[in-house]
Amino acid sequence: MPFSTQPPASGERYALSASLDNARHLSSLLRAVHFQDHATCFATASGLRVTVEDAKCIQANAFIQAEIFQEFSVQEESVMFRINLSVLLDCLTIFGTSSVPGTSTALRMCYRGYGYPLMLFLEEGGVVTVCKINTQEPDELLDFDFCSTKVVNKIILQSEGLRDAFAELDMTSEVLQITMSPDKPYFRLSTFGNAGSAHLDYPRDSDLMEAFHCNQTQTNRYKISLLKPSTKALALSCKVSIRTDAQGFLSLQYMIRNEDGQICFVEYYCCPDENITEAEL
Repeated sequence: MPFSTQPPASGERYALSASLDNARHLSSLLRAVHFQDHATCFATASGLRVTVEDAKCIQANAFIQAEIFQEFSVQEESVMFRINLSVLLDCLTIFGTSSVPGTSTALRMCYRGYGYPLMLFLEEGGVVTVCKINTQEPDELLDFDFCSTKVVNKIILQSEGLRDAFAELDMTSEVLQITMSPDKPYFRLSTFGNAGSAHLDYPRDSDLMEAFHCNQTQTNRYKISLLKPSTKALALSCKVSIRTDAQGFLSLQYMIRNEDGQICFVEYYCCPDENITEAEL
């Protein structure tokens, strides 16, 4: 019987159990949201969500659908715990981070419930390592309430367009200004750094633009220090959905395709910079 599909020991009942033939599928997604040491894990029958927050201003969510796993079982309506994400990533990559052709690390993940550790069984080349990571009481998470009815503007862009933008714009700027409009300039990114102002415009008919749904002109500024962690997800992604609501809250949803062609999502929510007044725009 393959390691990753072995059942738990007789008599043991797990609130959450999951198996992956390739642990890198999980570790690469978790690295994309690893900008704080601790994360909150939330599991339901549909999959696993790992949430990281900082200063109540930015939230990142990695979504790993149940279909990505070879086996995924949640015995309760939902399972939630807080964990040290740095330690979890160290354990997932205990056999190394470089991929050797034809070699992968199989993973079985088990969690018995409140107060118990998260157990990882990792196997590569016939060598099995068992890790136990203490879990904690989860913190209350921010609810950015980004339901579709509250979205004012939304565009979907090929990720290379945003990667090029971050490479060209002046990252000495404290803020990134985003303008989304049904009229010109349609979609504009601006910075205000040591070398002066820089603007990058994307017409709505750009080859990089996959969808354009802008209902009103909005210009908002976001601290670059808050947006920088999202570049980890941007580097892995093939498409990015950029949404704003009436208050200027920003949602960046990255579509990531793993080595097996499976689709996962990483989403970042960011508060607008409240120090910027309308007069300054």
